[in-house]
Amino acid sequence: MILALRALGVGDLATAVPALRALRAAHPDRELALAAPAWLTPLVDLVGGVDRLVPATGLAPLDRPDPPPDLAVNLHGRGPQSHRLLAATRPRRLLAFANPDAGHTDGPDWRPGEHEVDRWCRLLHWYGIPADRADLALRRPPAGPTPAGVSVVHPGSKIPAKRWPAGRFAAVARALAGRGHRVVVTGSADERALAGRVARRAGLAPDAVLAGRTDLGGLAALVAHARLVVSGDTGVAHLATGYGTPSVVLFGPVPPTEWGPPPERPWHRALWAGEQGPGEPEGDWSASAGVGTDPVLAAIGVGEVLAAVAEAEQAVRVAGAVTA
Repeated sequence: MILALRALGVGDLATAVPALRALRAAHPDRELALAAPAWLTPLVDLVGGVDRLVPATGLAPLDRPDPPPDLAVNLHGRGPQSHRLLAATRPRRLLAFANPDAGHTDGPDWRPGEHEVDRWCRLLHWYGIPADRADLALRRPPAGPTPAGVSVVHPGSKIPAKRWPAGRFAAVARALAGRGHRVVVTGSADERALAGRVARRAGLAPDAVLAGRTDLGGLAALVAHARLVVSGDTGVAHLATGYGTPSVVLFGPVPPTEWGPPPERPWHRALWAGEQGPGEPEGDWSASAGVGTDPVLAAIGVGEVLAAVAEAEQAVRVAGAVTA
């Protein structure tokens, strides 16, 4: 049995897909178990190749498998805690970044600032397992009860610094609706009030608020069959990448060079004002930037987002014309 650890969130799992696929291809006859939060089960099913999910809550101790895994793979972090967590399962071999504090001197060195997809592919390459960083596609679920062809506006984030102001999301949603988009506003149950404010300010009907009304499987289906996704740097953006759904993703404080969509895909637009520096942008942002919003993220304007939407949709039309 191979045990891979990735006890994090939606975007984290999506960026580990190439590494998980590489493990499956390298060991087609072995059971591949993934230690991850149980609520990610619907998304794990869409990754494919994973035989079993081992429920994991952060870096709390795992149930020891019997027999112990032949191979444990740390796709979670640099250690030492995550290394020790996997070592406690008594694997025959541990694949992980070098971390002397964890007693693990094997493996490549950790590189700060490396793109998250490349990081885990490089780890496996070091151990002789080829991984394709472009292998990001997720299985496409049927549309089911979720609406198809909608434009998804996702204003929330668990990290306050990554929340672009709600008023600007509302301005984007209003403009998209004016262009003929059927706009819905998504988020978690905790973000339903935020989604409601965005929808009201955008002039959308109450049924456009889907925050708290879709589980993870439903959100994946929504994005898979969507026309467009506009969001911050959060899990829904990685779902858009996994399904090739046109997207505009707003970055800050973390740059797209670490978590962004593949730059060779022009229908995914990553907006980043980092070249302006981390200082406060010109003008009084106190009323519009949002509490805790990172200044780099706050420097992105509504006009830039709408221009990026037009660019993403033009890229889709060009791609369609080429393949027709």
